Amino acid sequence: MKSICFVRFPARARRFVSSVGLAVGLLAWPAGTGYAAADFTVNIVAMGAQPDGSTDSTAAIQKAIDACHDRGGGKVIIPAGRFLTGTLQLRDNVTLHFQTAGVLLGAPQLDAYRNLDPFKEGLGVDVGYALIAAIDVKNIGLEGDGVIDGQGRILANAQIRRGDKNWGRRPFLVQLVRCSGVTLEGLRLQNSGAWTLHMFQCRDVTADDLHINSHGLPHNDGIDIDSCQNVQVKDCDIMSGDDALCFKTTSVVPCRSIQVTGCTFDTGESAIKMGTESLANFEDIQISNCRVLLAHEGGIKLFSVDGGCVQNVTISDIDMSNATIPIMVRLGARLKTFRPGDPKQEVGAIRNVTLRNITAKNSSLVGVLLTGIPGHPIENLTLSHVTIEMPGGGSWEEGQEKLAENESAYPEISMFGDRMPTPGVYARHVRGLTVDDFTLNLGYADLRPALLCLDGQDVRFSSWRTNGNLEADIPIRFESVRHALVSGFKLQDDAAAFVSVSGKDSAAIQLDNNNLEAGTLPAQLDDDVSKTAVESVKGCEATSDAKPAKAPL
Repeated sequence: MKSICFVRFPARARRFVSSVGLAVGLLAWPAGTGYAAADFTVNIVAMGAQPDGSTDSTAAIQKAIDACHDRGGGKVIIPAGRFLTGTLQLRDNVTLHFQTAGVLLGAPQLDAYRNLDPFKEGLGVDVGYALIAAIDVKNIGLEGDGVIDGQGRILANAQIRRGDKNWGRRPFLVQLVRCSGVTLEGLRLQNSGAWTLHMFQCRDVTADDLHINSHGLPHNDGIDIDSCQNVQVKDCDIMSGDDALCFKTTSVVPCRSIQVTGCTFDTGESAIKMGTESLANFEDIQISNCRVLLAHEGGIKLFSVDGGCVQNVTISDIDMSNATIPIMVRLGARLKTFRPGDPKQEVGAIRNVTLRNITAKNSSLVGVLLTGIPGHPIENLTLSHVTIEMPGGGSWEEGQEKLAENESAYPEISMFGDRMPTPGVYARHVRGLTVDDFTLNLGYADLRPALLCLDGQDVRFSSWRTNGNLEADIPIRFESVRHALVSGFKLQDDAAAFVSVSGKDSAAIQLDNNNLEAGTLPAQLDDDVSKTAVESVKGCEATSDAKPAKAPL
């Protein structure tokens, strides 16, 4: 019988032996054994990665990823420490698991990054470089209690020093291209050189409890969901210099079947944006129970400008503060393409969209802006249970502003200037619009109308309230509006007339059970409007003594 001798090494030696054994065992493990992704692990330190934050560990970490993939998949462990790296490419069935205080630190040299899937973004800039990239892979993950830090400011400074003004040369933090079965959970993603998390043509993706903090640079988007299907984003905190949650279609593949819930947004641009690149459709998308703490350029913005259709979208239970414009919906005709070989589209559509239970405090420019283009209306849009707080103070002259069509412009609120003709709802080129249970609270007296509807058909406005500071001579203006119902308004302000109607094609307008002050005429018609354009006035007649219209300031 053979004897067995046990030798106990000192702690440091045991750790070394353990690391060497793990590495040797990994390299000796037969490939194709059928082990599931959860069955195999390798620590990047065992492959030579250094946790000092200054040694380039790109090759060692990539070696761990490749070896794990070759052995059937598993987890690559990022232990406590700061590991400097350039572009890493994920492989099938591999999850990067971050232990507490494990940090992947982006290399400070631009040349450390590769562009594995180049394309043009909405402004025509070539982009696609990334710190962590996954191209055409399945069953992958990024998880744990660690950090991916792109050191974007250092990269930007390096770019400036070499005279390169192309922001597209700065890397995304995480880029996922044509991947399926993706899990992203628990990590802190910070200081990206450009977009933080970009998914393109991915399927079956879950992003849960991510904490994103990327700001200080132009184009620091939070999460970009581009031409993806079956995506869930939940309980994520996103602080971003650019758009926080941005849906795009830079290809002919649609964004479809996406749920977002329980997220918080703090952004220098827009909180929830859809369609600055909109070649294909956005459909069957639900966003709910989210908070917007800050959105310098808008809270909810839905666009179709490149031929895609925005349809069957529901956004509900959104509590926002400090959003310049709470809601903007724009159908346009820019009609760009973004990748070689993609066909140019015809004008798209926005239809069957519901926005409900929206509260916006401390907004500043306009409450709701909805505009299609001539011949292409926004269709079947419903806003319900919406409360918006605006500063007020608008003048009569501002109420006469005409917004340009700008059919082919990049979609942004700046395309219409910084003077709005209403603090409330501006609706142009709309069909099947419903705005129900709408409250407009104004901080100061405002002489602009609460509602402007131009080129509207089959529209319904019901149960509106103001807080007493709306002092427009006419609170509602209709121009070329057909088949409209205005009911249940409670305007705590006197006015010369309730609704003014212009446009010789205006017709079939009904006023029903509106609470008007004594002396307010129900309707005032321009000379070219048919006497029968307002065909019904019920329950909102005021006294016969009409007040004169208020003079402009």
